Amino acid sequence: MYFILASTIMVVILTISSGVYLIYKNTDNSKRKLKKALKINLFSFVPLLLMTMVLIAPSSSLAATTGASEVNGLGLLAAALSTGLATIGTGYAVGVVGSSALGAVSEEPKLLGKTLIYVGLAEGIAIYGLVISILILGKL
Repeated sequence: MYFILASTIMVVILTISSGVYLIYKNTDNSKRKLKKALKINLFSFVPLLLMTMVLIAPSSSLAATTGASEVNGLGLLAAALSTGLATIGTGYAVGVVGSSALGAVSEEPKLLGKTLIYVGLAEGIAIYGLVISILILGKL
């Protein structure tokens, strides 16, 4: 656990220092080096995050079963992930569809009703995630 904490702190410090260095000392206007540093950061941070989840999730689920309630911790985690990931997907979908809808409405105002339907469909993703969470919580 201390290895993960030390590695995470080192990744954060290297990311901040490389970002500051590339902003002030970089003469390249294409920001290619900045994008490369961001990719390296992601490829080092995501495995650390996954390793942390693998190490922490089983102990937290066992702690939940030994408590006063008999609720399964992994079920609660699944319900939370269902709602959270659906919300992230909804945010992305509404952002993309909404901006495209605004562009279409600005060119042709008669398309307002159709574009609202598409934005509503994108928002439905969050409702599906919430329904799945409720179904999971109902099974616990």
